[in-house]
Amino acid sequence: MKIRIITDSAADLPQPCRPELTILPMTVTFGTEQFLDGVDLTHRQFYEKLIEGDILPTTSQINPAQFEEAFRQAGEAGEAVVAVLLSSKLSGTCQSACIAAQEYPGRVFVVDSENATLGERILVERALELMDQGLEAAAIANRLEAEKKDIRLVALLDTLEYLKRGGRISSSAALVGGLLSIKPVVAVERGEVVMLGRARGSKNGNNLLVQEIQKTNGVDFGRPYLLGYTGLEDSLLQKYIADSAALWAEHTDVLPVGTIGGTIGTHVGPGAVGVAFFQPSDG
Repeated sequence: MKIRIITDSAADLPQPCRPELTILPMTVTFGTEQFLDGVDLTHRQFYEKLIEGDILPTTSQINPAQFEEAFRQAGEAGEAVVAVLLSSKLSGTCQSACIAAQEYPGRVFVVDSENATLGERILVERALELMDQGLEAAAIANRLEAEKKDIRLVALLDTLEYLKRGGRISSSAALVGGLLSIKPVVAVERGEVVMLGRARGSKNGNNLLVQEIQKTNGVDFGRPYLLGYTGLEDSLLQKYIADSAALWAEHTDVLPVGTIGGTIGTHVGPGAVGVAFFQPSDG
């Protein structure tokens, strides 16, 4: 049976994408304006509006009816579905898919990525690799459930301002952080965003990011890995790549780089850099 991989736009996959992949868009709202992420609002347009405007955007989950339509279309095309979605601890999107999937037992398999943006994207890319290897939908879903535990996503934020604007930290904490050039390092663990540490200045922040990657079992270069950034340009990411050259030099000449869109960008703002990879499996 043919297989269709379905994901949401929080995975920040570039378009156009492979014909076997469907990306359902999240909704991004700026005041009274609503946009479909990646459809009528590019990553660049999102950051232009975020930086130039005073309104903090909000994002809305994909509802069950949208998944029902996507699953129905796949069924009519004779396709089984593997849906790889944004962490259920960060959005109700995965739950929406589970509700819709109840009408398609044995035909639709929903995988909670327990991740976001770059981490979610490399799990989708892994699903496509397994599909290309000839695995059936159920087997792909089972492998993803096992392998998602190997994913590590760590990021360095440039500012605390957007966390403050979103009500995640106090104004006084953001002010102190700004005055001291505090750079938070965060990760996604068990589907939730956690703080790993804070550094003063981007150089120390880059060093802390490298240290956090070195604390893992290393990078499995046989599976997808990805670097990404928020904002309108990638100078901070290029600085990080230079500072972390020892991590990659013996394994690859060209690092895959992507941009991080509105779902996560709303909360971290421009100037963040992140790395997602599979660490070698213990099994």
